[in-house]
Amino acid sequence: MTGRDRIVVIAVAVLVVLGAAWVMVVSPKRSQASKLNAQITAAQTSLSEAEGKLASARTAQSQYATAYSSVVGLGKAVPPTEEVPSLIYQLAHASNQKNVQFASIVNSTTSTSSASSTAAAAVTAAFTQLPFTFVFEGSFFDLEHLFRQLTDFTTTTSTGDLQVSGRLLTIQSVKLAPAPSNEAGKGVAAGLTGTITATAYVLPASQGLTGAATATSPTGVGASPASSTAPASSPTPPAIVKVNP
Repeated sequence: MTGRDRIVVIAVAVLVVLGAAWVMVVSPKRSQASKLNAQITAAQTSLSEAEGKLASARTAQSQYATAYSSVVGLGKAVPPTEEVPSLIYQLAHASNQKNVQFASIVNSTTSTSSASSTAAAAVTAAFTQLPFTFVFEGSFFDLEHLFRQLTDFTTTTSTGDLQVSGRLLTIQSVKLAPAPSNEAGKGVAAGLTGTITATAYVLPASQGLTGAATATSPTGVGASPASSTAPASSPTPPAIVKVNP
């Protein structure tokens, strides 16, 4: 074998060894590295998604107290129970502010017009309806101011937010008549008797106001015994509830 042949044989042997090393060591490592890169990319994507959810959760957590207060405020407009004494108090308070005498309240069964019923059906179908007849006595202008305040117990602002200062009332009719003569001298400006036929609303029996949520937890976990046993309709009035002058 000549020197040239030996060089060729050695070169071929080296190439065979390198090829075997590539097949047995380098190629599997490159494949493994490629898989690891794919796993790293997937993990980074999952991390980004988790960070986004965490940021959303922290935002929701920071807004929870405000949202809970808003729900409680809405409960003042449509409570989970009838709460007729609370309604009477609101009406008496409003009438006293307007120099009007709150004469009576009656649970009414008078049917409303079909147009009024149809208009209200889409909004109130899920609520229990409580029909009432309210009677007030006072001057024309005092009664007009009172009626306006009653319709403003629950209003929508220009930005679309709800402003709640009392029970949600749908007024079907308002009638004015001369006040009876035997009502004179009761400290109310003489003039008229105003009769309002209206409907108040109560949440469905199967739907609570806040469920198990408390002011500090959406699930009630960690609430103090006092707060966990307090009625849902008797929380501290939130900032959203305002009494109109």
